[in-house]
Amino acid sequence: MENNNDSSRREFIRKTGLIVAGIASTSSVLKASGYHHIPGANERIRVGFIGVGNRGSQLLNLFMKHADCEIAALCDIYAPYTTRNRNEVEPRYLQAMGGQIPKMGEKFSSPPKIYTDYRQLLEDKSIDAVCIATPDHWHALQTVHAIKAGKDVYVEKPLTNTLYEGRKMVEAQVASKQVVAVGLNRRGNTVYQKLAADIPQGKIGKVTVARAFHIGNMSPSGIGKMKPEEPPKDFNWDMWLGPRAYRPYQYNIAPYMFRWWRDYSSQMGNWGVHFMDVIRWMMGEKAPTAISAHGGKFAIDDDRTIPDTMQVTYEFGSGAIVSFCIYEASSGGLFPFGEVELRGTNGTLHASEGGYRITPATKGQFQTWDKLMEPEEFSAKNQMLSDGSSGDSTANLVRNFLDCIKSRKAPLCPLEEGHRSTSFAHLANIALATRERLQWDAEKERFTNSGEANKMLQYEYRKPWKF
Repeated sequence: MENNNDSSRREFIRKTGLIVAGIASTSSVLKASGYHHIPGANERIRVGFIGVGNRGSQLLNLFMKHADCEIAALCDIYAPYTTRNRNEVEPRYLQAMGGQIPKMGEKFSSPPKIYTDYRQLLEDKSIDAVCIATPDHWHALQTVHAIKAGKDVYVEKPLTNTLYEGRKMVEAQVASKQVVAVGLNRRGNTVYQKLAADIPQGKIGKVTVARAFHIGNMSPSGIGKMKPEEPPKDFNWDMWLGPRAYRPYQYNIAPYMFRWWRDYSSQMGNWGVHFMDVIRWMMGEKAPTAISAHGGKFAIDDDRTIPDTMQVTYEFGSGAIVSFCIYEASSGGLFPFGEVELRGTNGTLHASEGGYRITPATKGQFQTWDKLMEPEEFSAKNQMLSDGSSGDSTANLVRNFLDCIKSRKAPLCPLEEGHRSTSFAHLANIALATRERLQWDAEKERFTNSGEANKMLQYEYRKPWKF
């Protein structure tokens, strides 16, 4: 039975003239009058989920923990993900990717509506917000269409598959009244929130170098070598491809393994964006002025179209360099502690979501000082955010998003910040593709020394898809 709040919401939206074009047009299909229902303090926020595979299911379970959130709808191009029945999943998926196939079987307070096309979900006027956790090449279109439909949006990282897409998303939000949060989870972490306040104030002196890495040995076979086949009968491959050029289905592309295919993702996008976001946040940087990259497919014999080994260097106008490495043909760590390193004139910081350690600098040639700062350690154990929320960074982002829907305040990771951090991945991939040291104009978002690189800022969408 429809409750009074739902009835009032539907009637108000109808009267304000929210216009939604028919789904068949497929181009900028959803329009909004600018009205967005703002739930009251005691009202449940109705959320629709677009993409409920591996990451989407993780987010689904986090949203379900909140009493003021109602799971209103599920949308996916693979039927078992919407029916939430793991027994219906293709056995080859379970055998090859068991850990990345969601357990499912959740108990919903009321059955969510089921959609196979996200545009139909966006036409549902009773839905207040959407959570988008589809493959990277879908994020931009779905976010822009959701904004135009008057929905608030939580969108997973990496924000986009191209740099141009990110700016289009920001422009769509600026022209609307929607709240859009990006799932760069370290923005919800106690440790990094503290460091993002302290480091720019000179806690370790002037930072001139920062480093991070992703290491995971996939040698020798990686994602394997496979030939095109028919997808499972309940997997809509054409819709999965969406704006990308058509190609035959392969079992080592989707689901999940798209991370190793340049047309759909990259490890710079998958892992690099996390660390570039937190480093630039702590350093107070917006964008680099120069980028260079080295790497290739050096060791792993598989179908991937991205490097198994890569090193990228970013240079900033403020006087600092940041480096990131991807080593998928070896193992081990680079730092004595943590996942990121910032090297300052007064000390060196090693940090992770669990805590940080600062080692004081030692004097070099011709210096007479003994110590410029004291050593310091900080643990996130038993630490809470100022609002009393947990130390789970993604859970904190989800709670913050729900709160921002009500308050209309900016979320912990707003869209512009997500776009700027995701840009680091695109800049690195383009630098590797061109084999050039690229100069970057962050205001115009164009390369100043390479026409070839500028051509890679966007690709031509497959018809009929467009913003």
